[in-house]
Amino acid sequence: MSTVTYQPGEADQRPWGDWRVLSAEPGCVVKRIRVNPGARLSLQRHTHRSEHWIIVVGEGAATLNEATIPLSPGSTVFIPAGGIHRIANTGAADLIFIEVQTGAVLSEDDIERLQDDFSRA
Repeated sequence: MSTVTYQPGEADQRPWGDWRVLSAEPGCVVKRIRVNPGARLSLQRHTHRSEHWIIVVGEGAATLNEATIPLSPGSTVFIPAGGIHRIANTGAADLIFIEVQTGAVLSEDDIERLQDDFSRA
């Protein structure tokens, strides 16, 4: 059984940008995420879900475990459950990507922040 707490159309402002849920169903959530220039998300991991990022607009860098991956439109990154990861906008304009979450628990409760620029860790 899968737990999904997101709703289609749900959105949230964050200190680094914002996100909007495009689709949500058992086992799969799709979000559009915008990261402000110079901002980055927390260094984090998830126990119950994996993520696949598809870069739509902008330039950035993904951290996945010990690797740093340069990002540009069309780039993709797969983050397995348990993978330590973050994304940063290294460009002068917004970074926009699509995030596809898959797994048994798809909620904000499955975020373990390991380091955060906004004191949320």
